[in-house]
Amino acid sequence: MKSVEKKLLKRFTIISLSIIIIDQITKYLIYLFKPNWTLNFLDIHLITNTGAGFGILKGNTNFLALISLLVTILLISYYQKIPKEKNIQVIFALLLGGTVGNLIDRIFRKKVIDFIDLNFWPAFNVADAAITISAIGLIWYYWKK
Repeated sequence: MKSVEKKLLKRFTIISLSIIIIDQITKYLIYLFKPNWTLNFLDIHLITNTGAGFGILKGNTNFLALISLLVTILLISYYQKIPKEKNIQVIFALLLGGTVGNLIDRIFRKKVIDFIDLNFWPAFNVADAAITISAIGLIWYYWKK
């Protein structure tokens, strides 16, 4: 493996693990303390979700866990096929970190912990934010190609 490829893999791993760790720590703290904070433009409070984003597939935790597991396996298995460019590597690292963060919830809690509520958008968490940013990044990246 070339030096550039090692550097990209290291960055990919650090970003993915950072998302997973930050996601799980914030969810744990929200679950533990159950805050109910209203800030200027958002609320922070415990919400649980047995579905996917926007309330779809409610009650399908096992199915969504399976999909998350398959996405995780595919991302890791096909890592070598991800273009060796910094931006796309970061985008895929965010996707992996977010997917694994919510997968952990689905396996161990049987639901996903959400806590960031903008009041005009469905509540979300750090993993959801990483997945959303990666989806936008993927669309942008491949549209420009």
